[in-house]
Amino acid sequence: MSPLRQSACSSASDDDQRYAGMDEKKRKRMISNRESARRSRMKKQKLLQDLTGEVSRLQAANKNIVSKIDETTERYAICAAQNNVLRAQAMELTDRLRYLNDVIDSTGLAADVADPLLKPLQNPCPMQPIASSGLFKF
Repeated sequence: MSPLRQSACSSASDDDQRYAGMDEKKRKRMISNRESARRSRMKKQKLLQDLTGEVSRLQAANKNIVSKIDETTERYAICAAQNNVLRAQAMELTDRLRYLNDVIDSTGLAADVADPLLKPLQNPCPMQPIASSGLFKF
């Protein structure tokens, strides 16, 4: 028998001997109260262990969430920086286009220009039928 078990057994027999002089009803009530207190302590200890385990699980989950937030914040900062660069480039290109349009308008070259790049929706070459090579016979 383990020492703890032995002490519990000897404690129970000590209790019995200690309360032997009392009336039977009072003795049984005291022993019952001690047993109830022991069960209550065990229940409290189990609850404490369960709560400690839950705290550990929640701390791990929290650490994971904080890590994801940090990663997302870093990616957001990178995207914001790239967006600022693209906006600056768009503004620069808009200014250059406005300047070139002003130059074209002021020199009167707008009517004379036949550059297909200035008219991107017009096809520079008319559609011509593709000649059959005679490879396919129907």
